[in-house]
Amino acid sequence: MVAAASRKSVSEHRARQDVQQGGIRWDKKMSNNCAAALLFYTMMQIFFVLGFIETRGMSIAPYFGLVLLVAVIIPFCRNFEKRWRTMGNSGLSEQSLAAKFRADQILLWALAVGLPFVFVGVIKILATIL
Repeated sequence: MVAAASRKSVSEHRARQDVQQGGIRWDKKMSNNCAAALLFYTMMQIFFVLGFIETRGMSIAPYFGLVLLVAVIIPFCRNFEKRWRTMGNSGLSEQSLAAKFRADQILLWALAVGLPFVFVGVIKILATIL
């Protein structure tokens, strides 16, 4: 079992070296984009959404909601990172990888920027209904 894990580690290290020799580390670029998008999304949740869901008094519910909203986007970021960890060895040309990277980057940032506005819209709709 340890030997299998060691072989897997060595093969992943070699794959990373092969990607490095090709020039652009697409997995590293996507990881950086995910980190920045997650940070931006969290800040939007804190400063934008939290203002709409705050209640009077010392209720902790909005803060639990904030943690839940941040936890919602983490699996999406992990999926992007996993995809790009293997994408570098897919045999695609640099131009194809660049196009796919840009499409994923746009989707990631659209989620990071758009979801806080969607949450505020849902909150406002629920407030008018209730």
